[in-house]
Amino acid sequence: MEEKAIKKYKILYVGGYGDFINSLVGSEDLFEVVTTENGLTAMNFVQSIHDTIDAVLIEAYLPGINGIEIAKMLKGKTALAKTPFIIVSPEYDEKFKKAAFEEITVNDYYSATLVPKDIHTRIFYLKKWFELSEEVGKVASAPRKEYKIPIEKRIFDIVISAGALLVLSPLLLIVAIAIRLESKGKVFYSSKRVGTGYKIFDFYKFRSMRTGADAMLKDLKHLNQYQSEEKKEEKKEENCPRCAQLPEGEFCSQVLYNEGKKICEYWYNETKRHTSTATFIKIKDDPRITKVGKFIRNTSIDELPQLVNVLKGDMSIVGNRPLPLYEAEMLTSDDWSERFLGPAGITGLWQVKKRGKKGEMSDEERKALDNQYARNYSFWGDIKLILRTIPALLQKENV
Repeated sequence: MEEKAIKKYKILYVGGYGDFINSLVGSEDLFEVVTTENGLTAMNFVQSIHDTIDAVLIEAYLPGINGIEIAKMLKGKTALAKTPFIIVSPEYDEKFKKAAFEEITVNDYYSATLVPKDIHTRIFYLKKWFELSEEVGKVASAPRKEYKIPIEKRIFDIVISAGALLVLSPLLLIVAIAIRLESKGKVFYSSKRVGTGYKIFDFYKFRSMRTGADAMLKDLKHLNQYQSEEKKEEKKEENCPRCAQLPEGEFCSQVLYNEGKKICEYWYNETKRHTSTATFIKIKDDPRITKVGKFIRNTSIDELPQLVNVLKGDMSIVGNRPLPLYEAEMLTSDDWSERFLGPAGITGLWQVKKRGKKGEMSDEERKALDNQYARNYSFWGDIKLILRTIPALLQKENV
């Protein structure tokens, strides 16, 4: 009698602990593994899939945001409503395990080592349980309501963007020709941006920089105006001084696993604070900008192709600026993720709040203004911001 073929499960693994990933990826007969490093990339993957995910495995401790918070975000997605969620950890933590079962109705918790056959068997029974349970609605998190632009705001966006594109079409044509004559390369610049609800979309602008500008960025980060002097200092210590005073194997704060190595949460945050770049990037007198690019930036003409984004529904006329992926990944904590609960837009609160004033706006000030807008935006409030944007465009400062 022929043996029944073992079903191969497609699993989403969120984390970077090498031993766990390798043990699963090495079992090709049991699993097809999709690995993502953090909650943002995991959520983007889930939004893009059209097939079935059989299970989600999430590491308990990840830099920036822990496994419980990531699971909360993912369980709100309709595509994963009946999918088993399993928390995994290199070490057993009773407190974290209890929190995981209570806060997110996790389906299982594995620690120390992962045995592929055991994981496969567990997924099989969990999926059967989901199928047979009459109370499946009680154990699966209800899908979260996705943000939608209010109807009056959406109608306003369509009317304004369509009308503006029609009226400004001669100017758009002239600018496109000027860009093409000055330097080789595409007239329009398209990049992936993160908008409302961490939705990723193609963001359009007139090209204002030389070709290959993105590759030059790493050599210019020391000019970033959002980079504080404190963050520019080099960190001399390699190990946590607090942990050094404790017995071997003990840590001064919660243990994280960063790139497969143990590090206390305190020292991870300290190292990140001193060595990482600022969340936002802005370089004064950027050498990558062309002559035409400088003009269209100072007059904000380079932003006009975003009217197409507005017409498509990716953005609104007024809202928080959609962020590049590398910036959005730094804003997944509870303190700053609120900005993504409001609409993404061409102009917004922080653009008009600080423009023309003395002194540079700090990273924290800009994020606070984004959160403020997400909490308090309204249709008439947007009209006021549009009226304030017009005189702001006449300022010499480019934001």
